[in-house]
Amino acid sequence: MCNLYTMTATVDELRRIFGSFDGDTTNLPPFDEIYPGQLAPVLRRNENGGLKLEHMKWGFPGPQAAGSRAITNVRNLASPFWRNALQQPARRCIVPVTKFCEWTGEVGRKQKVWFGLTDAHESPLFAFAGLWRPGEGGPFMAFLTCEANTIVGEVHPKAMPVMLRPVDVSTWLDSTRENACALARPFEDTLMQRVG
Repeated sequence: MCNLYTMTATVDELRRIFGSFDGDTTNLPPFDEIYPGQLAPVLRRNENGGLKLEHMKWGFPGPQAAGSRAITNVRNLASPFWRNALQQPARRCIVPVTKFCEWTGEVGRKQKVWFGLTDAHESPLFAFAGLWRPGEGGPFMAFLTCEANTIVGEVHPKAMPVMLRPVDVSTWLDSTRENACALARPFEDTLMQRVG
């Protein structure tokens, strides 16, 4: 499962790809390595239907029965744990990303393999399909995963993050649960590549 990504785009790049938004509109510092448990920039709908930029902690507090361990990836969309968030568009968000990492090799010899867009010279920015929730100490987020495509599957065959193209963002944020969950599919191999 993806447990490392970067977000090095500027506020202006975020606006160009995803549209205008409220929130902290000063320029963002580069997030060179975002790990579970850290704060990351997230876009969600505000009360007026526009986008709002917030920093959220990566990882939902897990169920007490599972030791309350933070859950960073959403794989089983039928799970009762995610049902409420998926049903309510207001609980969906997008997680801006410039590249993400999967690990290869054996324990003690693992290496990072980074993935991004093929047209990254235009903009490396895309988004993960995320869910968020308010909580003690601030909001939390996690993002969906799905079956791996061929490129990611060569390194991590079990799963990959659900990547959204800009045209998919409004469907994810605003549509019915059924239409939103239909986006939980492998990203097109031709649109992505290893980037390091």
